[in-house]
Amino acid sequence: MLFAGIYNRMMKWAAHPHAERYLVGVSVFESIFFPVPTALMVAPMAIARPDRAVRIALIATVMSVLGGVIGYYLGHFAITAIEPIIKDVGYWDKYMTAQHWFDEWGFWAVVVAGFSPIPFKLFTLTAGALSMALLPFILAAIVGRAAHFFLVALLMAWAGPKMEPMVRKYIEWIGWATVLLVAAFIYFH
Repeated sequence: MLFAGIYNRMMKWAAHPHAERYLVGVSVFESIFFPVPTALMVAPMAIARPDRAVRIALIATVMSVLGGVIGYYLGHFAITAIEPIIKDVGYWDKYMTAQHWFDEWGFWAVVVAGFSPIPFKLFTLTAGALSMALLPFILAAIVGRAAHFFLVALLMAWAGPKMEPMVRKYIEWIGWATVLLVAAFIYFH
């Protein structure tokens, strides 16, 4: 049970006294290479501490954008070294899709990637590899990541405590449905 294990780990981290420190690490590294989406930490933290939902979303946003800038510079200066890794982990098609989106939408590709469950790390690396101007990249990352994390945190703070038992019961279905939706979105675009 893949998603139940991740969910249980995130719920444990959310209740930990150093949860905000964990959130900083997850937010930064998820924008570079970490495979676990930051929202999986934001949601249980907002459920556990609804009074801190805005703070949680702000931390996730700022740290995710910081990680995005690191990913941008990695893409800018080291993409030739990173591309074999992207191929090895099976993200090559997604990386090519990210490049295509940049060709079509530029700034808006980062906004959409920041808001959606599409792996943001691919867009941070691609933005750097394609030498997107840094300031528009940062602004797009702020808009997309803030929209994503504030929506998740505030929704979970409002409805989460009531929804948590249902989410826990159906986490595998929710997780796989999300994966399928993202895959379908990428495939058809």
